[in-house]
Amino acid sequence: MTLGVVAAPALAGDAKPAGPKLDGAKLYVERTCVACHGKDAKTPLLPDYPRLAGQSAAYAEQQLRDIKSGARANGNAAAMKGVMHLVSEEEIKVLAEYLASLK
Repeated sequence: MTLGVVAAPALAGDAKPAGPKLDGAKLYVERTCVACHGKDAKTPLLPDYPRLAGQSAAYAEQQLRDIKSGARANGNAAAMKGVMHLVSEEEIKVLAEYLASLK
């Protein structure tokens, strides 16, 4: 028996199973984004809240990360800070991609 044959089953058992695919539209509602930014991400609750639909995914992702970490604390970021603890790093990426897909 060779080492490769013995090691292969052990390595296969170490792989993490893929979790369920995250849905950006569902996260947008579940993480309460809809409350301030509107159902379509184009009609925010208040005029000074940003329209999120169509934002660059990279830009949106960075803004969400900065708000969560506290690196961005200006403007309405303080209101968002209280919500961002609900959003994981993986969810930030999915939300940003979802927002970018909206036109």
